[in-house]
Amino acid sequence: MKKLLMALIPAGLLAASLAMAAEPVKIGMVTTLSTKAGYLGEEIRDGFKLAIAQENGTLGGVPVELIVEDDEAKPEKGKQLAGKGCHPNYFSVAYQNDNPDEVVGQYVTEAGHKTTYLLAPNYPAGKDHLAGFKRYYKGQIAAEVYTKLDQSDYAAEIAAIRAAKPEAVYFFLPGGMGINFVKQYSQAGLIGTIPLYGPAFSFDERILKAVGAAALGVKNGSHWAHDLDNPANRQFVAAYRQVYGNTPTLYASQGYDTARLLAGALKAVGGDLTRIDEFRAALKKAEFESTRGNFAFGNNQHPIHDMYIREVIKTPSGDYTNKTVKKVFTNHVDAFAGECAM
Repeated sequence: MKKLLMALIPAGLLAASLAMAAEPVKIGMVTTLSTKAGYLGEEIRDGFKLAIAQENGTLGGVPVELIVEDDEAKPEKGKQLAGKGCHPNYFSVAYQNDNPDEVVGQYVTEAGHKTTYLLAPNYPAGKDHLAGFKRYYKGQIAAEVYTKLDQSDYAAEIAAIRAAKPEAVYFFLPGGMGINFVKQYSQAGLIGTIPLYGPAFSFDERILKAVGAAALGVKNGSHWAHDLDNPANRQFVAAYRQVYGNTPTLYASQGYDTARLLAGALKAVGGDLTRIDEFRAALKKAEFESTRGNFAFGNNQHPIHDMYIREVIKTPSGDYTNKTVKKVFTNHVDAFAGECAM
């Protein structure tokens, strides 16, 4: 059986086990559906399913069957495949995990903040995210603080920030940790005093429903936003809202983009996956209209794409969402591509 790995998010891989033994082509999706992070997998799955539905059960005119499995948010099921571990059969349609941090680091530098206070949970991903920010931030790090994983009370950390008087704060606190921190940061009166920045993960549509007004004005880094003005994104957002009744997150856009990428490659080989080299070459070309606009694969088969700063706003209907305020990077290449020998 021929296999290719299609990464959607670092913690959840879309394993496209594509066998040509019989029709339809079976596509295996492994993503997070249980635990508190389950909505991420739901959005990925739903974005992918939308693309199939738009083609009446096919991708690229080839009948497909989607098989979805839950990874239970267990990191040990994933692998590092961006740098030295890159592989010809591995393609990431998502982003390098520290891309959203890098773009904020550049933006905070351009904004003229000379000192920034950093905060993240004490585990490998937390350190990776802060490393991404520091890679592009040219000012002084006021402090680099690592909190307990799943911490809920940030009173001590907020008091330390107030005492340090930095010009900005950058945090990576996914899920409930970020919800609690932003609310407490706002309650402490710091939102209007010390600007707060973070990655898109803490400000998607689902998270903002829980955070509410506390997040107003916070800027965050992302490779996608629902208001990106390109034809593919406009039709995707409209279709997703019609089918599912809510605005998609970046995870849904990645599920959709992955399906569109596969559609182009399946069409190129007429659904014949015994032509694996041609199929892989078609994937590498990435000849599809991406919801994020510019999209290409680097030598390590991670995306080369634009990166943006978004700002949390309140809509006329009273909801909270993100508005794109600036493109910071054009055709951004991840930091690990140079380590890949392909």
